Amino acid sequence: MTDLKPSKEQNFRSRIKAEILEFFQLNEDTAWSLNQVHKAFAIRDRKTKDLFGDLLTELHKDKKLIRQQDGHYLADTTTEFVEGRIDHVNVRFGFVVVEGREGDILINARDLNGAIDGDIVKVLVWAKKKKGSDRAEGEVVEILQRGRAEMVGTIEIMPHYAFVVPSSKKIYGDIFVSKNDLKDAQHGDKVIVKITKWAEGERKMEGFVKEVLGKSGENNTEMHAILAEFGLPNHFPEQVEKAADAISTKITATEIKKRRDFRNITTFTIDPVDAKDFDDALSFEFLENGNYEVGIHIADVTHYVTPESILEQEAYLRATSVYLVDRVVPMLPEKLSNGLCSLRPNEDKLTFSAVFEITPEAKVVKEWFGRTIIHSDKRFTYEEAQEQLNSEQSAVISEQKSEEISNIEHQATDIEIEPKKKGRKKKVEEGETLTPNPQNLTPNFKKELTILNQLAHKLRDERFAKGAVNFETVEVKFKLDEDGKPLGIYQKIRVDSHKLIEEFMLLANKKVAEYVFNLKKSEPRNTMVYRTHDAPDPEKLKNFSTFAKRFGYTVDTDTTKISASFNELMHDVEGKPEQNILENLAVRTMSKAKYSTDPIGHFGLAFPFYSHFTSPIRRYPDMMAHRMLQHYLDGGEPLERASWEQRCKHSSEQEKMAAEAERSSIKYKQVEYMSLMDEGKVWDGIISGVTEFGIFVEITETASEGLVRMVDLKDDFYDYDRENYRIVGQRNGRVFTFGDKLQVKVKECNLARRSMDLLLVGGDEKMRKSKSKAPRGRESRHKSSDSRSSKGGKRSNSKDSDRRKRR
Repeated sequence: MTDLKPSKEQNFRSRIKAEILEFFQLNEDTAWSLNQVHKAFAIRDRKTKDLFGDLLTELHKDKKLIRQQDGHYLADTTTEFVEGRIDHVNVRFGFVVVEGREGDILINARDLNGAIDGDIVKVLVWAKKKKGSDRAEGEVVEILQRGRAEMVGTIEIMPHYAFVVPSSKKIYGDIFVSKNDLKDAQHGDKVIVKITKWAEGERKMEGFVKEVLGKSGENNTEMHAILAEFGLPNHFPEQVEKAADAISTKITATEIKKRRDFRNITTFTIDPVDAKDFDDALSFEFLENGNYEVGIHIADVTHYVTPESILEQEAYLRATSVYLVDRVVPMLPEKLSNGLCSLRPNEDKLTFSAVFEITPEAKVVKEWFGRTIIHSDKRFTYEEAQEQLNSEQSAVISEQKSEEISNIEHQATDIEIEPKKKGRKKKVEEGETLTPNPQNLTPNFKKELTILNQLAHKLRDERFAKGAVNFETVEVKFKLDEDGKPLGIYQKIRVDSHKLIEEFMLLANKKVAEYVFNLKKSEPRNTMVYRTHDAPDPEKLKNFSTFAKRFGYTVDTDTTKISASFNELMHDVEGKPEQNILENLAVRTMSKAKYSTDPIGHFGLAFPFYSHFTSPIRRYPDMMAHRMLQHYLDGGEPLERASWEQRCKHSSEQEKMAAEAERSSIKYKQVEYMSLMDEGKVWDGIISGVTEFGIFVEITETASEGLVRMVDLKDDFYDYDRENYRIVGQRNGRVFTFGDKLQVKVKECNLARRSMDLLLVGGDEKMRKSKSKAPRGRESRHKSSDSRSSKGGKRSNSKDSDRRKRR
């Protein structure tokens, strides 16, 4: 076995080197020549002098000492090394994102030194910044951890070799593959390639085909490729499926006795029309004192998924369900997500509940948390619930339940969970008597829905009065054929039924967090998983205010007026062509919500304490919240924080990956839809971004974004005026800037890269002459001969949203 211990000579050199560095640090204001160092250390023999000379050279290379022009050395007190993750936004440069540091570090492509997007790196931050720039810059000095060992891309097979073009817009080099490592891949297939050698100098990355996903352009292939690109699974391991299948479908008599029974209380769910995992239900009861009892009942996932089990491990790894355009990739196997834990109508279900006594003025006067059993009377879609809210019928059949139904006594017997065909209750054992649902009874719950909607409006008004921000954004939806091809694009409209559910979920999440925090008044406080959201960064807020002004709107950057100003803006842009752009820019301006054990509050919702409790079928943090709440309900001591914080961090990272995958699937379908349109069709659009290589235009009708490249602006040379977010024609003075309305047509749709090139057709009166041209020599100039690549482009942050806009 090779001895890896340092030799005596190495130890000696390290010790002397440390002593020399300490000497310079103690005398940091003085520059020393080599001879002066010899004298300071009383060195007289030639061998030791040579050693000191070598060590000073090493310290200079290590950026510990500065060597001046006269040969003197000085302690380097300005050099800074940091560690962070590469965000390679375009082919020319990237950023290093350092946790806890304000402002990212700009890295030019030549200074990445082999690092690619997602890598964890050590960066030397340069002491001097470019003139006129506030941004720190640096270079990668060490790759600490590769962000990915596998990549997804399209394989192109040549006579003697092949290469894979990565699907990710942030990977700019192809991957060489030997003809012996193709694994039956055909030219044009989407594949997963395992990296065996990383790029070095002019040499490309090398790898072998690990999996063939299918032919590029096919819907299933592309969706699987998107999942693989972000490291997300598309199927469950066999042992996980077996563990789910082995779970008993019986609710035992013993389990029922442990729970508060809501099976005789009016209960229903409201979900999207295509939903299968109903993880929340509302119960409603009129109280004799004129108040209402409202129960928010959440699927009791942690009853079935126990700590340390293989189901628990898989749920933690995934941390979230992923919602692509045409499918859901669930966090839990189907037997749990769509079966045992889904609060389907006419079935007894185990739940974890937050129950509130609420006055007609929407004031909570009493609260209760605990495990329950419910029986949902009806499954509403959002559209059906809204129809009831819109209805002018006065008759409410469900105000009083049928006497026969209300008199059913639920005995504590073992119940087999299976869908009921007829009757109020399901098949049960041990001779429980059931009364069939009378044929003329058709509950519509109009009165309950109306009151809940009135309460929701009051809760919402109270939130906004306390400083909540209206985060509503346009949600793009698709009509797909049976093969997944997009037949149409439309924007989802949020109505009262959506907001009704949202408000009661927000109420439950807030109250659970408050309860746990206030349960123990002294330190250490009870550890809890919180959903946290910082106030926006002042610099980002200033930039957004500048953007909004270009559309004709004013945003107040005063910290005490941000919320009101944002809400006024969201109201003013509703229904306008620029709505989608400004809403998305507003969301990007906000800090990113995340999970943490540190209760710093939620700025956007104006809640001092907030958690995620209401969606455990599809979010692991909600499972964490259930376990922690039950622990404290049982009188448990504060949980150790470090391990829970690590789970919070992992969940936040997985949520980000899932959101990026979801956006990629939307982007793919948008580009695919545009590729199917008439090539000559002229589209109305708005400039959504300006860069030195072109202008980004969002097509108003489809919310699709494409690029008009500088090389396709044939009428003039154009200068990029970075400070004013515009490009300016040198001769004609024509200006393109944020918010300008344009007409464009599609030049090319690249499905593999999920990108679209546009050609300018015309514009409106905003195409104006510049009063002063952009200064020459300061920024890039382009004409039609420009051949620069436009990979990447804008840097975008993931917005904080979930399937129902529940924060």
